[in-house]
Amino acid sequence: MMWSWIPSNWSLIWQLTWENTKLGVLPALYGLVVSLPLGVLAARWRWVYPPVLTAVNILYAVPSLALFIALTVFSLCVILPNVVAGLRAVPAAVTQAATAMGYGPLRRLVTVEMPLAVPVILAGLRIGVVASISLASVGQLIGVSSLGYLFIDGLQRSFPTEIYVGLFLVIVLALVCDLILVAVKRALTPWAPRPERQPRRQQRRQQLTGAAS
Repeated sequence: MMWSWIPSNWSLIWQLTWENTKLGVLPALYGLVVSLPLGVLAARWRWVYPPVLTAVNILYAVPSLALFIALTVFSLCVILPNVVAGLRAVPAAVTQAATAMGYGPLRRLVTVEMPLAVPVILAGLRIGVVASISLASVGQLIGVSSLGYLFIDGLQRSFPTEIYVGLFLVIVLALVCDLILVAVKRALTPWAPRPERQPRRQQRRQQLTGAAS
């Protein structure tokens, strides 16, 4: 591992990291934007879901699509089922109560159903973002700038430092994006139960008490 290579190539590393971030995050966000209306339609009319999902899977299988579009369609394949599942999981009693209170279909969707579906939707978005960041590195094989350059160049020059740096950055980038989405989920769902954290001393005391008994 040649540590001196990192500071001397910092501008290249930053540029590739930024390109990989855009290539991994933006398609997932576009996929979310497209998945929301499609998911609402599929949740309302069940017959819409199978043909829509089939069409999305067919588009993803077309190898001639540009990488950015392919990643967007891949995100659709991951996020759309979560949108449908999240909306369908809203209890009927909740929607009936909202209707009884005078909520129209759009207001009920925006203020009642969609907030309750947020945890499931964001779970799909997290998978889409992390997977897209990993897949984006493959774009270098077709000339799309990404962290994959470090893998390819490192292999061609038998220089493992580049490979280690690229691998580390892909992992860190995926973790950071995932943590951001977790924070977004907590901000959007303040009503969701949080796991109770006990002080370490109390946990240790309970473990010792259990062991003694």
